[in-house]
Amino acid sequence: MKRIAMPLLMWASACQAASLCQTGLRQSPIAIVSAAVAAPSLPPMQLHYRDAPLRLANDGHTLRVRFQKAGELALGSEKFQLEQFHFHTPGGDEIDGERFPMAAHILHRDQRGHLLAVVVPFRIGAENPVLTQLLPLIPVKADGDHRHPDVAVNATLLLPRSLGYYRYSGSLTEAPCTENVEWLVMKQPLELSAAQLAAWHQRFADNMRAPNPLHGRVVRQSP
Repeated sequence: MKRIAMPLLMWASACQAASLCQTGLRQSPIAIVSAAVAAPSLPPMQLHYRDAPLRLANDGHTLRVRFQKAGELALGSEKFQLEQFHFHTPGGDEIDGERFPMAAHILHRDQRGHLLAVVVPFRIGAENPVLTQLLPLIPVKADGDHRHPDVAVNATLLLPRSLGYYRYSGSLTEAPCTENVEWLVMKQPLELSAAQLAAWHQRFADNMRAPNPLHGRVVRQSP
């Protein structure tokens, strides 16, 4: 009986996690309509990122760059430690009907373990210097972290000059689609070239779900 019970419990847990992706009421990404967002009421974003040796991995779905003690992001009295960034195609979150071909997700965590994701959308345009640095270094296969101690990376380079943002309560974008994740979507997109996007798609398939209903959630914004 013990051999049967444990797999059944694991199966039930997996089903519950997967169902949240379909039934959750605070799922990400979303479609933001700026005209429906209340007047700015949120504090400005303050970045305190530091240079760190490059540590990156191909996880089979995207490129992840991980950090240790590489600084923090502050929103008034809230402080979040930088953990990693990775990329999604297409961009997921929409702004006033605009769909973006790519987005960077910069992940942070506070002392209580709460997760905060900063979304930086990309439009097609000029070549992006961060992607210029990273694309040639993508590991051929998913085999764990690759360290480049002589290459420095700073997540500040993935943020636009204007740090205005939209904020909403959302979720992880992949199973188990855990909710209570805070999302900051940057108002000003960055650019990447069409050639960079094509090079990315030679390595990775699209990995982002479509926008989800708000279900009464309030989207707020900074100046």
